[in-house]
Amino acid sequence: MSWFLDANTTGHKIALMVVAILMFAAVMGAILFAVDRPKRVPNWVVAAGFLGPTLVLLLVGLVYPALETIRGSFYDRDGSEFVGLDNYVTVFTQDSFQTVLRNTVLWVVLVPLVTTGLGLVYAYLVDRTRFEALAKALVFLPMAISMVGAGVIWKFVYEYRPDQPGVNQIGLLNQLLVLVGIEPQQFLLNQPSNNLYLIVVMIWIQAGFAMTVLSAAIKAIPDDIVEAARLDGVSGLQMFRYVTVPSIRPALVVVLTTVAIVTLKVFDVVRTMTGGQFGTSVVANEFYTQSFRQFNVGLGAALAVLLFVLVIPIIAYNVRQLRLAEEIR
Repeated sequence: MSWFLDANTTGHKIALMVVAILMFAAVMGAILFAVDRPKRVPNWVVAAGFLGPTLVLLLVGLVYPALETIRGSFYDRDGSEFVGLDNYVTVFTQDSFQTVLRNTVLWVVLVPLVTTGLGLVYAYLVDRTRFEALAKALVFLPMAISMVGAGVIWKFVYEYRPDQPGVNQIGLLNQLLVLVGIEPQQFLLNQPSNNLYLIVVMIWIQAGFAMTVLSAAIKAIPDDIVEAARLDGVSGLQMFRYVTVPSIRPALVVVLTTVAIVTLKVFDVVRTMTGGQFGTSVVANEFYTQSFRQFNVGLGAALAVLLFVLVIPIIAYNVRQLRLAEEIR
């Protein structure tokens, strides 16, 4: 039993992972074989055979940790003493956490709106053009880069070196500033503008997703609607405003809410580029800091619960809009 619990070396961990995968495959195979083997099996047995493992995994990997996190948010830093709502009061009253909440709101407002706007305009402009495939591929490429990779790339873009003789700028933006006679800037240190420079990275990553979804929605607009609008003399911006945007409203809602959820959970970009310092921390990063750096489990759990609560209205709105779209159809 100790072999399964005390994995200290890399080889031991890899072997344990392989054994776990094989055990999972064996159990699933046995369940499927037992369900499929007999000729006459009650329907509930078949349903339990297929859904049972999934439900167990959901309970163990999702429901139980969620309930345990909620419970832990009402205890002190080491989980030994019940403190009620003290952790939540700390989150909403201390100045440092006020900055975290303001930053999170700024991210959730700007990233979805700007990303969706840019994706929509770009998808509309390149639709049915000669180089449409190439133009879309260039914008979609950042989606293939991990958040950490994007953070490393843009950290070099924003890199700052003192403006002194013999010191060359290696950051792209600062080098451009120097070429036009402007002093280099500490983009990631100067508050509060450094938050905007981090937000640019997220927009750069998510713009490809917005463009792809909205481009597909634009192509799905029935040709008879477009032709009818043109016969009525609608063209240019009027076509975009009165025909395209209303026709793809469900897709716009999906993009906005999806990007908002991703933005609420943003951690990699902030952690990679600033580590949450210089007034750039957000809720997800602060949860990590409090739980695994400050070892304040109670406060970390409260931040995780707050993040979960913030996501619920967005998901509920998304589901409601999708149901309304289905009813219209």
